[in-house]
Amino acid sequence: MSKIHAAITAVNGYVPDYVLTNKELETMVDTNDEWIVSRTGIKERRILKGEGLATSDLAVPAVKGLLEKRGITAEEIDLIIFCTSTPDMLFPATANILADKIGAKNAWGYDLQAACSGFLFGLTTGSQFIESGKHKKVLVVGGDKMSSVVNYSDRNTCILFGDGCGAVLLEPNEEGNGIQDAILKTDGSGGQFLNIKGGGSLNPASHETIEAGLHYAYQEGRTVFKFAVTNMANVAAEVMERNNLTADDVAWLVPHQANKRIIDATAERAGLPEDKVMVNIHKYGNTTSGTIPLCLWEWESKLKKGDNLILAAFGGGFTWGSVYLKWAY
Repeated sequence: MSKIHAAITAVNGYVPDYVLTNKELETMVDTNDEWIVSRTGIKERRILKGEGLATSDLAVPAVKGLLEKRGITAEEIDLIIFCTSTPDMLFPATANILADKIGAKNAWGYDLQAACSGFLFGLTTGSQFIESGKHKKVLVVGGDKMSSVVNYSDRNTCILFGDGCGAVLLEPNEEGNGIQDAILKTDGSGGQFLNIKGGGSLNPASHETIEAGLHYAYQEGRTVFKFAVTNMANVAAEVMERNNLTADDVAWLVPHQANKRIIDATAERAGLPEDKVMVNIHKYGNTTSGTIPLCLWEWESKLKKGDNLILAAFGGGFTWGSVYLKWAY
């Protein structure tokens, strides 16, 4: 019997309408367009505006569009893994809220939190349920409403993040396409450099935590950049070497969109030219768990059956990893 791989059979994305430009950020903090573009590659990002809207509201249109594309109903989904660092609330899981909103009555699900590596961790986790034969249709969602945790008076972080969501459907594949390999890593000693300190059991919400700004994303930029540039590039190269892939064998590098310089370093380490690298950071900034599925969604029409894709990410935790997959359609 041929080995069952977990293959992506549909992808879709959603970004909100409101465009936050560098020009507008100039009116909010001491920064300028040239500085932001030269250091990050970001020109604009999307923001979810409106009362009572949360991360699940980014996911609903992404998932509904995905189901339509695949020609299936929400009731056919077995499992929902929602990768996010900005859940609607601490519990219930945003996966459960999403299931209710789309009518996925037969699915169980949970949230997976691995910061910017969340989608890769979720993709790898979801693939296990397909490969084991336990499930036939697994929905992996990566989405974040980063505007809910960004301090728009902190020029170091507010320029980086945007809101957005992408989703993929995993199904069994016996043609050899789908997820081939993954290398995932964590180093908890990096937690101090990239975090949200407030709102958990360590620092529950109080007047003090709010006044101290502990509910906003905190990043020690230089340390994170140095670690990310090395590790994201190394793990992408490592997964290629382990599978005897040369740059010629790889159709696309799908990097987490945190910083154009980190993306460039990863491509260089993998030996891949710019025209084989998916980049949309200039339009959306860093949508955390949303970046990689949003890239797949935007490039879907260019992907061919059997294409070798290398996905790579780095995030708070520290977390990082790379996935090698063969496109299935």
